[in-house]
Amino acid sequence: MALPPVASALQAIESVSASDKPSRYSALLQEIISSSSSSTNLTANLNAYAQTLLDDSLGIVVLRPLLATFVDAFKSLKDPNVKIDVGEKVVTLLQSKGAGQYEEQDTALKLEIAEAYESIEDYRKSAQTLVTINLESTQKAVTPDEKARVWIRIVRCYLEEDDPTSAFTHLNKVKNILFNVTDKQTRLFFNLSQARIYDSQRSFLDAAQAYYTLSTESVIEVEERENALGASLICAVLAPAGPLRGRMLAKLYKDDRASSLEDYSILEKMFLDRLLSPTEIKAFAGHLKPHHLAKTADGSTVLDKAVLEHNLLGASKLYNNIGFDQLGELLGVDAEKAEDYAAKMLEQGRLSGHIDQIDRLIFFEGEASGERKTGHAERQVGKELRKWDTNVAGLAEEVEKVTTMIQLEYPEFYAAQVVH
Repeated sequence: MALPPVASALQAIESVSASDKPSRYSALLQEIISSSSSSTNLTANLNAYAQTLLDDSLGIVVLRPLLATFVDAFKSLKDPNVKIDVGEKVVTLLQSKGAGQYEEQDTALKLEIAEAYESIEDYRKSAQTLVTINLESTQKAVTPDEKARVWIRIVRCYLEEDDPTSAFTHLNKVKNILFNVTDKQTRLFFNLSQARIYDSQRSFLDAAQAYYTLSTESVIEVEERENALGASLICAVLAPAGPLRGRMLAKLYKDDRASSLEDYSILEKMFLDRLLSPTEIKAFAGHLKPHHLAKTADGSTVLDKAVLEHNLLGASKLYNNIGFDQLGELLGVDAEKAEDYAAKMLEQGRLSGHIDQIDRLIFFEGEASGERKTGHAERQVGKELRKWDTNVAGLAEEVEKVTTMIQLEYPEFYAAQVVH
């Protein structure tokens, strides 16, 4: 409830002529903003002022400028809680009056309310407020840049709330109009948001590429580019082992900036297909975010899985074949789990070779193609037949060479043998 002086002033305004009301409302608003002694009083006075203003029988031509003046005063408020309480009250009043007639003021209020929620770290409420902004206005054309700015803010709020699903929904809206967005900063925020969503959804290879692209943007400050490069390295390490990750690791390893990163030693070992030790893994884990250490379906963490797959790929460079038990010992897991991981990587084309389950051996066959395997048994038989044909052809060529040499050295002997 408004303080008595404000309540009396509002009653007095209601009784004056319509022509005097605008100046009286404007003067009272300035008095409320400058003289309220506490946040509680300011909230009560502004709510009473807005209620009276919007209940008054002022025409739209008179009311719009008064609302615009109110919004300007509202923006100057410092206390976020006052902004939230008053702003939500006014937005509700506008809805009952027909917010479509006052879209510009409604939008400005909601942007300020969202900012107030962000300042107290209630990002979900901020996003929910921004979602209610009408971006298909009938009063004025909303540009792609303006739409994208609002949607990107919603995306970033949901990411702060660790809700990549909701964030992805609004990022797709930006994606649909991105080709019309001209603001460079908005496009950068889009790329950053996309990288963070890929990261949150554990699409680490896509995230690594997106972060790396950001790290090459010259308009970003050097420190931010280094942070993006570091994030790209982490995501590349956590990505599924195989040819695609190998290419991403190569890109990072060959970047001159990478050597200054804290986790460069991990990058170097992975690029060179060297096995990682538990000590190195533990040190690296200290730099990761909670979702990087989340448990997977088999009970291991994302990092555990990435390291196990990398070491399995590294083992394929050291051995032509290896038993399940020996591989499990090398990887620090039991034989069954080692076989299971190897089988999945072979099936997905991230590892080249085949498994002999009778002799409990895994055979490695050079570089993986990165393509999922189909009809492996038939291809394996065909490969062995081609190898046999090649060997027979090679033997025939060697015999022919020897025959030619005999003919050159001992022509009489050779002629006699041919006659007989």
